[in-house]
Amino acid sequence: MFHLIGGSFGGGIPSLVVMAIPLIVGIVIGFLLRKALMSGIILIVVALVVSYFGFISLASIESGVQNLVTTYGPVASTYVAVFLGIIPLSIGLVIGIIIGFIV
Repeated sequence: MFHLIGGSFGGGIPSLVVMAIPLIVGIVIGFLLRKALMSGIILIVVALVVSYFGFISLASIESGVQNLVTTYGPVASTYVAVFLGIIPLSIGLVIGIIIGFIV
């Protein structure tokens, strides 16, 4: 088994490098997901507080969000499909996402 891990993968690329790439990409994705989630929660809290005090109405925010989804939704799903086609879904990617999200 160690011979397979230490060997080379098509074209002379070491297997450890091939296995480390999804882990590193997963760490970056997990870090970015955590930052995006925190920013999204902060924006939601700010929008709720501002609407509570009557500065804006939630109906105006809802229409803006619907416009964003209809405009950028198909483009985002296309990029996700391309990304999933390039990076294989492996346990290394999942572990990297978890580590990136926690750290």
